[in-house]
Amino acid sequence: MADAENSPIIVNKLTPSGSVLSTYNMKLLENSSFEAINSLLTIETGDCKIIGRIESYSCKMAGDDKQMFKQFCLEGQPHMLEALSPPQSSGISPNKLSQSLDDGEGPLSDKCSRKTLFYLIATLNESFRPDYDFSRTKGHDFSKEPSVNWVFNAVNSSLSAAAGEAYSHLQPQLWEALDKEISLAECDIYSYNPDLDSDPYGEEGNLWSFNYFFYNKRLKRIVFFTCRSVSLFMAPRDSGIGTELDLEMDEGSYEEEEEEGNMDEGRFGALCA
Repeated sequence: MADAENSPIIVNKLTPSGSVLSTYNMKLLENSSFEAINSLLTIETGDCKIIGRIESYSCKMAGDDKQMFKQFCLEGQPHMLEALSPPQSSGISPNKLSQSLDDGEGPLSDKCSRKTLFYLIATLNESFRPDYDFSRTKGHDFSKEPSVNWVFNAVNSSLSAAAGEAYSHLQPQLWEALDKEISLAECDIYSYNPDLDSDPYGEEGNLWSFNYFFYNKRLKRIVFFTCRSVSLFMAPRDSGIGTELDLEMDEGSYEEEEEEGNMDEGRFGALCA
């Protein structure tokens, strides 16, 4: 079970958090190509539904933003390094990773600056606002991916297996739009890999998910690509899946009741005749 200190806070829409990160607003950049792709990233495949989105955020800070960042860094040390977890491609088991964290040593080989961690957490907060607050998220909830090619293959493998031909038609357009927006060859790529208690997609019915951050320091920009697969038979309450089916069933029940009512009226009329 996750440490409560590290889990994202599920917040009521009317209950703001006092954290610096929860009040910092990443600027969402308009991108018509992403909007078109996002409309195609909701794919039903018979027994599951793919739900994905790609968003671009600016990392440029204004005056007030810089003050928030300094407060986040506590002592004003933006280049202090934060330890990250190894990428999932490393093959290290969760038990071994947990033991290493408890012992205070490896296998946390990758690190990022405090400033980069600030951007990653702020992106999560902005993307999942207002339902989740990730201000307590730590460096070990993130990983630095080995290469663009590895992420390219991982994403394509997951979506091709789940969506088949529907994704194969979308794939070239998706990666072309990503490259145009963020220049993939210049990016450091991070992923958010929490345990179930810290995962916004951790509800029953979610089959798998991924969360990738494409960070281009030169452009001062992050593209966030998040996607999940939801079982149509075990859909979580907030997924919106099953609503139409429930409505159809309710309408069917109403029609049956109405027919039974008409039959009863017919019988009553015959008895009174």
